[in-house]
Amino acid sequence: MFLAYSRRLSGKVRSASANAELAYFLSFVAGAINAGGFLAINQYTSHMSGIVSQMSDMAILGEFSMVLWCLGAVMAFMAGSATTAIIINFARHCYLQSEYALPIFIEACALIFFGLLDGIQWDYSWLWTSLTVATLCYIMGLQNAITTDISQYKLRSTHVTGTVTDIGMELGKMFYWNRASKKDPTIQPVQSDYKKFKLLVKVLILFFIGGLVGAYGFKTWGFMFTCMMASILVYLSAGPLIDDIKTILFALNQPPVVLEQPATIATLLNEPTTAEIAEAEELSTIETEEVLRTEEDHADEIMPTAEPQKVSE
Repeated sequence: MFLAYSRRLSGKVRSASANAELAYFLSFVAGAINAGGFLAINQYTSHMSGIVSQMSDMAILGEFSMVLWCLGAVMAFMAGSATTAIIINFARHCYLQSEYALPIFIEACALIFFGLLDGIQWDYSWLWTSLTVATLCYIMGLQNAITTDISQYKLRSTHVTGTVTDIGMELGKMFYWNRASKKDPTIQPVQSDYKKFKLLVKVLILFFIGGLVGAYGFKTWGFMFTCMMASILVYLSAGPLIDDIKTILFALNQPPVVLEQPATIATLLNEPTTAEIAEAEELSTIETEEVLRTEEDHADEIMPTAEPQKVSE
């Protein structure tokens, strides 16, 4: 039962309800990391809009060190998304069950690494800040790509700009009066997707609740709070990962297949080898000589020696 729910959330076989529940968990974790990370490093890392705008401002003000800092954050976010894409496609081609669980597990490991950074004291504070920001941006990109792939580019979990936009569009459809469709039956009435609306609202609320929990957690326990968030991600990925590990171990423990003769390219292609060709030619020569010898003996038996004729006197 414990692992069954994990398999349902992050397993290869997907359903609409499982996609929604996984989005709820990831949105909660993203809100906690984003809000808590702000208290830790005074920087939001879930959305790239503000970071790119900050990079533009710093370029105009001549703060080129900050431009490089923002550029590194953007590149880290892109690296996280690329990592998810590579893992998902590799797992699909290898027929693994953990195509979504493995990126979630890597996110948990990155969170633990982020928590361990608090215990590292460096003489160069800017390097420590840059590494922590890059780690958080990498985590955000990693998770955002997971939700994007599962929802077929319809949902994001690490920032709520698109979520709020979609909620506003669904509200607009709800309050639309459809006068034109009443006058002209050929015009399709405007209808709101109520299921999508509920999903978006829940994602927004859970992101906000996660922010409250993350802010309180970082304020109370500091960087160690990341271990609590990482434990949630480890649970989400546990079921499919354990299934793949069992499958791999079972395949490794199977006895090797021993062939009676060493397989060569010729035998695999069902083609005769050089030795087989030489043996066949030798047998053909022997058979040909035997046939010729038999024909000569048979000819001697059929045609006896002719007696000389007597000359008449």
